[in-house]
Amino acid sequence: MDRCPPLMECIATIPDPRDARGKRHPLLAMVALACAATLCGYRSYSAMAEWGRTYGVEIRRALGFTRDQSPCAATFYQLFRRLDRVALEACLGRWVEQVLPALPKDAATVLPGVAMDGKTLRGSRKQGAPLTHLLSAVSHRLGLTLGQVAVDDKTNEITAIHTLLHGVLLDGRVVTLDALLTQQKIAQAIVDAGGDYLMVVKENQPTLHEDIATVFTDPVSLVGTSTTARTENRGHGRLERRTLTLTTALVGYLIWPGHQQVFHVVRPRTNRRTGEVSSETVYGITSLSPDRADAAFVLDRLRTHWMIENGSHYVRDVTFAEDHSQVRTGSIPQVMAAFRNTAIAVLRINGEPNIARACRRLAAHPWHALVLLGIPPPTIK
Repeated sequence: MDRCPPLMECIATIPDPRDARGKRHPLLAMVALACAATLCGYRSYSAMAEWGRTYGVEIRRALGFTRDQSPCAATFYQLFRRLDRVALEACLGRWVEQVLPALPKDAATVLPGVAMDGKTLRGSRKQGAPLTHLLSAVSHRLGLTLGQVAVDDKTNEITAIHTLLHGVLLDGRVVTLDALLTQQKIAQAIVDAGGDYLMVVKENQPTLHEDIATVFTDPVSLVGTSTTARTENRGHGRLERRTLTLTTALVGYLIWPGHQQVFHVVRPRTNRRTGEVSSETVYGITSLSPDRADAAFVLDRLRTHWMIENGSHYVRDVTFAEDHSQVRTGSIPQVMAAFRNTAIAVLRINGEPNIARACRRLAAHPWHALVLLGIPPPTIK
């Protein structure tokens, strides 16, 4: 792997919201400690303060602290509630964008995918915190978060996604979206930015849904270029087959920005214990032309779209107990989510397949967490 830019270089660009008078600890040191503690599996700002006290002066010096006394939980609270969450997210997104080209090349680098979906910080929402629904852009490759925006309580993802699209590099990428975000203005924004879209179509777009369903109901309608791909998976006591058919049959008929092909996926599932069979059909639309994407490619991107759920949201909930966090003041809920995204990214970039196991190992060897941030210690202990 080519040299990746150290995370510490990125963190150093975050603006300090504190008044210079009475400032006891450098911003870079405090944010670096928060990242290191999260890498070790610590889940709250009070736990981060405990991490700083637990591992001693030598580690605090390496992080950039100039005082022997470690910052307390109240100090982290005062910083995180005022920290510019937008600047923090933008900074971390830039770092991930710099890291991706340094990773070894594979099939995922051809028209790389970006999944966009939302997640609610349930514990914080129950406490009345604002802006607890976060809309994220996650790379299909390794599940790295490229950007994240808070959805205002008075609006929804459809409005907020334009801010997210503006902040993420889309040129040469395929954006995968669920049915809620299948909107003409969103499709137009992606195409205008040089990207492509892969959208699931459901009843919230009734005319489009009916047009696509009609094409696949009548095989005679499959004029133009059509391709088909199939996959089969066994696991969790069931057999699941997927058959995707992709066609240009509606080119010239549909009025939809950038439209090139439509598709449907038939997914029969067989319970291997009972023999019971169920089936689901999903329709969709894409701006990818036949010379750039066949059915096998589209099916692969649809499946890897769920990296945002399985590789990001699920890990934040299960490993870092995000939904149990009840922080509710200022920017703290969003800032803590950003630290979790960063920890996941750092570990995945360094080849860790199991985030929980990696956190436990780093908790036992905290110097290794500093190395992952780009801080070489005097001696690896």
